[in-house]
Amino acid sequence: MDHNRTPLFDALRSHAKQNPVQFHIPGHKKGAGMDPEYREYIGQNVLDIDLINIAPLDDLHQPVGVILDAQQLAADAFGADATFFSVQGTSTAIMAMIMSVCGHGDKIIIPRNVHKSILSAIIFTGARPVFLSPVRDTNLGIDHGVTTRSVRRALERHPDASAVLVINPTYYGVCTNLKEIVDLVHEYDVPVLVDEAHGALIHFSDDLPLSAMQAGADMAATSVHKLGGSMTQSSILNVRKGLVNTQRVQTILSLLTTTSTSYPLLASLDTARRQLAVRGKEIAGRTVAFAKKAREQVNRIPGLFSFGEELLGEEATYDYDPTKLTIHVRHLGITGYDAENWLREHYRLEVELSDMYNILCLITPGDDEESIGILIDALNAMSDAYHSENKEIRELVVKIPEIPHLALTPRDAFYGETELVAFKESAGRIIAEFIYVYPPGIPILLPGEVISQENIDYIVDHLEVGLPVKGPEDRSVTHVKVIMEETAIS
Repeated sequence: MDHNRTPLFDALRSHAKQNPVQFHIPGHKKGAGMDPEYREYIGQNVLDIDLINIAPLDDLHQPVGVILDAQQLAADAFGADATFFSVQGTSTAIMAMIMSVCGHGDKIIIPRNVHKSILSAIIFTGARPVFLSPVRDTNLGIDHGVTTRSVRRALERHPDASAVLVINPTYYGVCTNLKEIVDLVHEYDVPVLVDEAHGALIHFSDDLPLSAMQAGADMAATSVHKLGGSMTQSSILNVRKGLVNTQRVQTILSLLTTTSTSYPLLASLDTARRQLAVRGKEIAGRTVAFAKKAREQVNRIPGLFSFGEELLGEEATYDYDPTKLTIHVRHLGITGYDAENWLREHYRLEVELSDMYNILCLITPGDDEESIGILIDALNAMSDAYHSENKEIRELVVKIPEIPHLALTPRDAFYGETELVAFKESAGRIIAEFIYVYPPGIPILLPGEVISQENIDYIVDHLEVGLPVKGPEDRSVTHVKVIMEETAIS
């Protein structure tokens, strides 16, 4: 295929150049009906291609023209049999992936440290999750991947599972032995689904871990916007034929996707694919080189640590993506949240996420010597500030609670009869809503799990240091929704 082509982007520009008289949505009509200040700021070109699914521009719900052409080029670039574009982020792609192979009561084997979109799909379908315990890193305070051993045990106990889902890589860039897991799961004729939200670059470089398609997975949801150069909210779902029905995938995506699809987002996927297919190896190589250089410099800064190849060697830490620069800050006696705020206040520098013990900085194709230099200067200054302020640095103690017991399926809990109770007094109750920190959006508690005092203390610690705890209807997390307990009738 000729990857220099951008069929969808070209069709949009050609249509805009004809300057048609529009009597269709969007109502701003090339910006004429829009607030002038916003129109001037955003620019005319993007407004000219902010169009709707008229015949010359194809229809994402049933593509037969330029969108289909663009998706076929993407499938070739990512090594898939079929690729579907998403204008609702990887969350919708993940939900479609799960809903394509799971129905009510079906079992799906998943790691416990999954994004909430996976659990949302489980609630929608009524599927039964079989949780795998990720390997915990008690030094860094994060979870890594799952082991092939744990997947094998789960399949031996649940050979009737409808799917196995794996994260590759994790938010922090760590990969399990995906090829080994895929081969094992396929022995049971079970499809492998991959949350590849943070792996847009890995397919295009030998310096990065194996991609889902390279490992033989059946479906993978990939955030092109995160690292691959497209606009925020644009993602793809890659599919391999055999254990998955591609027509079913298209049908489910159509159920979930808005009928007012964004053509600027779709065009950005088309052009991002071109850049990755034509220059991906060069771009990824340059990005990896910057990331390795940054990691070396971070590890020379007193009080900071960024893991690298020394972490590897176990099943759950089989490989890693160096472009995810996880910086451990607890030796400075501060939380990741403190570090995030300090960098914002003193250097106008924004990180991808902070947790209790780390900050995560993404090194992408958009970085250069200057941006890396600013990051290292800022981290050096932060180290100096906290070393001078704290002559005797008191290290934070790493605390990670055990995975809670799942007493009800997430769907039964989410739709069950509930009551509000004080969160600090909720130990022993079954929660009916999510509690998570976003980013990364991995639930600390999910519907159907039994709340422990350890969970409560952990969440309160996050709230007290200011980390963005989200999920409950009560945004202050003072009260939480739990399953109503039946009292005995006397």
